[in-house]
Amino acid sequence: MGPLRWQVAAAAAVGLALAMEALLPVLRWLLAARASLELCLFAFSSPQLGRAVQLLHQRGVRVRVVTDCDYMALNGSQIGLLRKAGIQVRHDQDLGYMHHKFAIVDKKVLITGSLNWTTQAIQNNRENVLIMEDEEYVKLFLEEFERIWEEFNPAKYTFFPQEKKTQ
Repeated sequence: MGPLRWQVAAAAAVGLALAMEALLPVLRWLLAARASLELCLFAFSSPQLGRAVQLLHQRGVRVRVVTDCDYMALNGSQIGLLRKAGIQVRHDQDLGYMHHKFAIVDKKVLITGSLNWTTQAIQNNRENVLIMEDEEYVKLFLEEFERIWEEFNPAKYTFFPQEKKTQ
């Protein structure tokens, strides 16, 4: 990919376009990944984006996904397929929604906006997608991803509340 400062996909000065217009730029930047891809997504059911993520994993790109526990189990979710392909996935423990929608490509490019990575959103919704190569913003989003990744570490899950011991 050539030099990029920032690019707005699926947004116009006077209104937002259908998200379908955002799909190609998002796919182009995702498939440009060579080393890493961090995904922090509320909902993920787009087969096109799911196949792209699996292809990156097959190419040897380190892919990590954080998602919402309620939405990962919905019919059509790509999360099960990603896990089956060997991609690392972590999710919340039902403490409110994990509502982020962003991707970080090679720790250099940020893709964010209102777009859920679902067929419904891509085909029918008015959404915005911002794609930028800006060190400061990428760093902030990467720090948030790493914070959530650690917070959602399955080793830290609590399945049975511990009773407080009295002395």
